[in-house]
Parts: sequence; C-alpha cells; structure tokens
Amino acid sequence: MSFSLARYWRDARAPRYSLSFAFPLLVLYELLAFTLSHGELTGVRSGADVLLKSLFLMLGGPDGLVVFGLLLVGGGAALVWRDRRRAGPIELGYFPWMMLESGVYAVLFGGVAATITLLLLPRLGLAGSIGAGLQAGIVLGPASQLMVSLGAGIYEELLFRVILVSGLIWLGTELFRWRRNAASLFAVGLAALVFSAFHYVGPYGDHLDLRSFVFRFVAGVLFSGLYVLRGFGITAWTHALYDVLLALR
Repeated sequence: MSFSLARYWRDARAPRYSLSFAFPLLVLYELLAFTLSHGELTGVRSGADVLLKSLFLMLGGPDGLVVFGLLLVGGGAALVWRDRRRAGPIELGYFPWMMLESGVYAVLFGGVAATITLLLLPRLGLAGSIGAGLQAGIVLGPASQLMVSLGAGIYEELLFRVILVSGLIWLGTELFRWRRNAASLFAVGLAALVFSAFHYVGPYGDHLDLRSFVFRFVAGVLFSGLYVLRGFGITAWTHALYDVLLALR
C-alpha cells in the first residue's frame, strides 16, 4: 500500500499505532528502573511512576502492582487489538515516521516554550536560567537521568495527558455540555497548570521559581495540545526525547 500523508496523519494517533509505538518506551524505562533501583519502588524513578504505583499499592497492597501492570499492559493490548480488528492490519512503515515526527517536536519544543515564556515574562528575561532552573534539583548520573527522562515520557504523559486531559475533556463535554473544542482548551490549560506544579512537589521536586513554573506551564500546554492532536504515542516519545536532549545540554 502506497504511503498517504493524510492517512498517516489520521491513523498515527489511533490506538493500534499510538499504543504500540509507546510500548518500547515503557519497556526501556522499566528495565532501566529495575536495574538501577534493584526492583525497589523507593529508588530514583519518575515521580509520576511513583505516584501511580503508590496509589495501587495503597489500595491493593503487594498485589496492587500486579493489578496496575495488568491494567496498563493488558488494557493497552486490548485497545490495540480492538482497533486493529476494526481498522485493519498495522503498517510497520508508519513507525519510523512517528519517530521522526517525535524527534522534530522534541527539538522544537524547548525553543518554542522558551520564546513564549519570554513573551509572557519580558521583564524577567531568560538569560539561560530556564534550563538551569529545570535541572536545579538532585544531580543524577547519566543512566539515572536517561531512566528518569524515559519515565517522564511514558508516565507523565499517562498521568497528565491520558488520564487528566482525557478526563477533563470528558467532564467538559458530558457534564458541562461544552463543545469539544471548548472542553479541549479547558483541559489543556488546567492540566498544564497541574503538570507544572507537580515538578515542585516531593523530595526530588525543584525549588519553586516563577520563570521555570511558567516555562513548564507553557511546555504542558504544548504537550497537552500535542496529545489532543497527535495521540499518546507521539507525545510520549516527544516528551522523553525532549528530556534526554535537555539532560545532554
């Protein structure tokens, strides 16, 4: 079947592509996290990962993690299978394009977010302090930093986009009877605020700084908007690759 840009743009956000594309990111993160923390949840991990798994541990005890894994992997597999039955086989040729798309967004997002932040806070200026502020917390080794970056891509996008943005859109359309676009704008803005605030909570949270908070809010808007337009898989890889690039600077 010949490649169609219009079909790719439509299908890449469907579960059979989006979730399949995100799965290797989940595997890479979990392997690194298990290796570096020796299987302990209390080791250095993505904050969103710890939050979600701790919730299941609190509700279900030791079996909570099993339930979490079944819901995450089994639920995703079920969505891929259902979408594949409905729409036909998966075209493997889409995945390199999805990785290229994610890489382009990852390269562009930092500059776009910094520019918008500068426009919102012209008197403060950037002066290179945004990047420094984003990494002002605990200093991690290269392997741990890679692990946390991959975890941010998979678990922060799961928490703040799949759960929060999707939930807020449902709330807006079903409860408040807003139009889809209005509900999406509401969800993107509120989820971005929560996403930014999340980075200043907990023992590994950064020191609260207005410039970094606004920068993260703007980044949250970009990631949430990307999720609405391009789906979970591309957004997760964009976030992970962006964090890796940030760590390399």
